[in-house]
Amino acid sequence: MKTHRVLLFLSALCLSTGLLRAEIKETPVEYDSGGTKCEGLHVVDTAKAGRLPSILIIHQWTGLSDNEKMRARMLAELGYNVFAADIYGKGIRPQPPEAGKEAGKYKADRKLYRERLLSALEVLQKNAQTDPAKVAAIGYCFGGTGVIELARSGAVVKGVVSFHGGLDSPAPADGKNIKGKVLALHGADDPFVPAKDLAAFEQEMKDAKVDYKLVQYPGAVHSFTQKAAGNDNSKGAAYNEAADKASWEEMKAFFERLFKSEA
Repeated sequence: MKTHRVLLFLSALCLSTGLLRAEIKETPVEYDSGGTKCEGLHVVDTAKAGRLPSILIIHQWTGLSDNEKMRARMLAELGYNVFAADIYGKGIRPQPPEAGKEAGKYKADRKLYRERLLSALEVLQKNAQTDPAKVAAIGYCFGGTGVIELARSGAVVKGVVSFHGGLDSPAPADGKNIKGKVLALHGADDPFVPAKDLAAFEQEMKDAKVDYKLVQYPGAVHSFTQKAAGNDNSKGAAYNEAADKASWEEMKAFFERLFKSEA
């Protein structure tokens, strides 16, 4: 009986020690992009050693926010090494309507957007815990557009996931530069992405023979993963719990397949 109690105590001690070792660490990282100082966030589980599959996160139109930080922690808890990018520059965190103007600057200048995207990707690629053969990117709204632009730039990423991003195709020929897989998670009732954009996106992917998948969530509009968007679909942007959960699971399965092939 005494031996049994000792074993139980040791087991509990080992378990608690393991739990104490597991810690999600968040570290602000300053970096330069074309002369602009940016500040992103590196997030990783300190219990994970060695090089890890790594994910770049691109923020929505208000800049790097609590929403992206939350997603970074969620990914770190799944075992990924994560870097949340800063496209706008350190301290630039606009709110509507200024956010629309700031986002519009990059959507109108895709060369500048790609420069900022590639600078952030470089930070992740140089991180000591990044497995260079297992790098992918996700983005929300403005960032959803961004990860597809990142892929179009010819960046070396295994795949990208766009959550309710803009799906226009301003330079269809750039689809040929895409080296990885593309997953677009879209609200079927999103009024900000016209049918012609969806058609152009799919045509670009098909013409370039990209391995892509477009998933549309019935009843979901723009910003369906963001609780701060409220729940009024008539505004065109609203949170949808079912679509949020389903899209996250879709992403998880995508990454499991993507990185397993490189095991």
